[in-house]
Parts: sequence; C-alpha cells; structure tokens
Amino acid sequence: MANTASRLPVPVPGPQLLVGERSRRWFRGSRRSAIAVPLAQRLPRRIGTFLALSFLALSIGSGAVLGGQIETLRATYGEPKHVLARLVGLGIDRVTISGIAELSEIEVLVAAGIDSKTSLAFFDADEARRRLEATPLIREATVRKLYPGEVSITIVEREPYALWQVKGDLFLIAADGTVIDKMDDGRFARLPLVVGDDANKRAKDYIALLAQAGPLASRVRAGSLVAGRRWNLKLDNGMDVRLPEIDPAVAVKRLAGLESDMHLLDKDLLAIDLRQPDRVVMRLTEEAAAARAEQLKSKNKPKKGGEV
Repeated sequence: MANTASRLPVPVPGPQLLVGERSRRWFRGSRRSAIAVPLAQRLPRRIGTFLALSFLALSIGSGAVLGGQIETLRATYGEPKHVLARLVGLGIDRVTISGIAELSEIEVLVAAGIDSKTSLAFFDADEARRRLEATPLIREATVRKLYPGEVSITIVEREPYALWQVKGDLFLIAADGTVIDKMDDGRFARLPLVVGDDANKRAKDYIALLAQAGPLASRVRAGSLVAGRRWNLKLDNGMDVRLPEIDPAVAVKRLAGLESDMHLLDKDLLAIDLRQPDRVVMRLTEEAAAARAEQLKSKNKPKKGGEV
C-alpha cells in the first residue's frame, strides 16, 4: 500500500494555470481602469446637445400633433415631403394640357390631383394618368414630368353624341351607345335626346331621321323608341308624331311637307299618326275636339220652318 501511494503524481502548476491567473489579474485591472475614467469622458462629444435638441423636437412635434397643428399645416402647405421639394426648387411651375374640348383645364387639374401644394419630385405621373382615365369623359391620357418644374398632360376625350333618358335618369352617351356619364349639368343640353329602353343603341337611327326633317328638325325635342321597333317624335309644342316601323324617313319627309303646306304645328293637335302610308290621322286637343263637335252639331241641326 505504502509503495503504491508514494508513486502517485504530484500536481505541479503548468502553463495553463499561469495563463488563467494572468487573465484574472488583467480583468481585475481592466475593471479598475474603466471605473476610474469619468463617464463624461467616455460619452461621444456633444451628446448632451443632441439629446436636448431631440427632446425639444419631440416635445414640439407631440404638442403639434396633440394640438392639431400638423393637420392645419398639411392642409395649408401640403405634405412635408412636397414642402421640402418646393423649397429646393422642385415645385410645379407650369402645366400644359392638350386635347381638351368639353372638359375645362380646372377639371383636368382636379382629376390629375395637381394643385399649388404639389411638388414635381413627389408627383406620381402614373397615378395621375389612372385618375384621369377614370374620368368618364376621358378615354385616354398621357402624363409626363419635365424637370425642373413642368407637367405635360395629353388627353383624348370621349365624344358626347346624344342624351339618353331611361327610367327617369338622364345619361350622356357616345355614338355607339356607351354611357359616358350621368347628365348632371346643362353643358350638353344641346345634344339630341332619345328616350326608352335600348334607345341609346339606336341613337344613330334617330339622328338620321332628324337629317330628313329639314327646318322641322329644330322643333323636334326628343325621339321615343316604342317597343324597340319604331319612333315617336316629341315636338316643342307638345305634339306627338307617330312614325311607322318601315321607312320612317319617308314619313318624316311627308311631315315636313305637310307643315310647309298646311302649318300643322300651329293647329290644335295632340298627335299626328303617319303609320299608314295612304292617310294621316290627327288627334285634336280636348278644346279643339269640343269646338269641332259643336260645329258639327250646329251644322246638322234641323232648320225651323220658313228658314232658308
């Protein structure tokens, strides 16, 4: 036993223990040296000024938001990014618009989203084009930014062709019958008016009939499509003219001739029926019908004896 114990190795400090001891001594020295340096010397220079200004800006910004000043400034001068861009000379100084006929320049600017608070740098030309083409009267639009301060807008309008009244609503339509927009102003009151279901698709036929009416066309106020087959004309004196389904243009010419020869539109008539090619049927007003009946009654009354 004793001999075995005497042969056990005795631990001797080696290089690893020495390195560990040196590391602990360096760490303790480093802690002491770090603690010994004042905090003010270890912070970046002017950090206090930066923090003070940041706190001031945050306070002012918070106060402006809470007090509603930001919204007021935005409404007055626009978005901050637009304000900055205008300050460096990237505002919109000029807008050129071409291709307008029915639209006004103000309507185009509003549709494109351009006003005095918009800057060229942050103006979205693609979005403006989409907004313009969403306007019913505009079929196609091109928008370009021309630095340093110009926007160029070119549009192609849909041409208003006629007005269409159906179920109490009035619409502006194109030549092919496509609805452009709901009629909400008097700008297009001069256009021909068609009335009834599917009358918008037959507007060209109606306008062709007006071309056959000669001077009488100016007294036609509307054309009503009846059962999708034939037209009734409404005149400015309230009179209705019923046209045939076949050869309505011939009937219109016939009406123009009767007006020229007999001045029918000055008579007490409610309606003129031209649906039969060999006759004209006229409907009198109630007053005219009563007067006519009284006239016939007097004419057919038996004469007293001795009267010649």
